[in-house]
Amino acid sequence: MKKGRLIVISGPSGVGKGTVVKALMERDPRVKLSVSATTREMRPGEIDGVHYYFISREAFEEMIDRDCFLEHAQYVGNRYGTPEEPVDAMLEQGFDVILEIEVQGGLQVMQRRPEAISLFIAAPSFEVLAGRLRGRGDTDEEKVLMRLQQARMEYLVAPQYQYIVVNDRLEDAVSDVQAILRAEALKTQHQQHLLKEAL
Repeated sequence: MKKGRLIVISGPSGVGKGTVVKALMERDPRVKLSVSATTREMRPGEIDGVHYYFISREAFEEMIDRDCFLEHAQYVGNRYGTPEEPVDAMLEQGFDVILEIEVQGGLQVMQRRPEAISLFIAAPSFEVLAGRLRGRGDTDEEKVLMRLQQARMEYLVAPQYQYIVVNDRLEDAVSDVQAILRAEALKTQHQQHLLKEAL
């Protein structure tokens, strides 16, 4: 069985990463989303092992000591990380696995797994991004400005990703991601088995 591919998708809050990933998974059943571990409390409606693996801070620290994470970071007082074992199990089963993570974690994964395909999702403009954040209606202006400041820092890191996909129209953004994955599959290192017969 052909091994799956590891795909890192990052981008600022409000850019529509989750929507792009969801649409991609609906189009291709071979694409799976990794589940992160977190030390934060479970919210109403969340299911352990589906939305997150909810674990104690002590268990999280122990996993760090045992080098169990592809990446991990702290955000608003809680720890978040991508457990390596379930990701590798899905890859071995031939699934492409998406890590939808912030840039700090994305850079860690790219360093640890240089074969990973990395995509940064961007808005068509900063003005559009600000409009999307304000349009949610659940975020006060102070938080919007903080998220825009964070987005500026994330945009500075974007050139370290292999691809930048602009999410203007969802349909186009998903098609662009699919085109990237198709092109990646055709790279010479993945097709050399076809040439061996002639040698």
